[in-house]
Amino acid sequence: MLLKYEKKLFLLWLLSVLSYYTLNSCAFANVEIDKQKIGKVVDEFNGVKVYYNGSINNVSGRNIAKDGYNLGLKYQCVEFIKRYYYQRFNHKMPNSYGHAKDFFDPSIVDGKINRQRNLLQFHNGSPTKPKVEDIIILNWSNYGHVAIISKVTDNEIEIVQQNPGPNASSRATFPLIFKDGKWIIEGFGVLGYLRKNK
Repeated sequence: MLLKYEKKLFLLWLLSVLSYYTLNSCAFANVEIDKQKIGKVVDEFNGVKVYYNGSINNVSGRNIAKDGYNLGLKYQCVEFIKRYYYQRFNHKMPNSYGHAKDFFDPSIVDGKINRQRNLLQFHNGSPTKPKVEDIIILNWSNYGHVAIISKVTDNEIEIVQQNPGPNASSRATFPLIFKDGKWIIEGFGVLGYLRKNK
């Protein structure tokens, strides 16, 4: 028999899954993408712009920095987080390619360096609390999703994201709980978060 806490987590997970698929099926059914809006600014965080992408599968070419660094496919979620870290911290990832879910390596011990990204990696359920400007990695699909954590309290986080879908917001919140000495971001498919190593 499941414990009360495990039942709550399972119900939250199930609700997250159902909400995600309902939102996406509604978002893409009978939605006409305004191609004129693709590439328009829809939000910004710390001076780094978030662009509208229309359909999540849309690609508008590759964004390359002036120094030749690969920022990613316009205007996908990966392009935003790499451009954010490049503009804010002049951070270049050793591996500048890969899908969103590839940014998290489950074999890396919590709090150790992810050498592919040259960032500290924390698992969802870490003793280390998420911080503003961490990169959150979610295993939402075959490709995954990444975003920047834009706000943290003791009971929730807010993210800013690019390419969440044609009708979804660039901002979203997830519950954050502290239990048994660990911080857990409650949401479907949250793998963990990456942080710049001081």
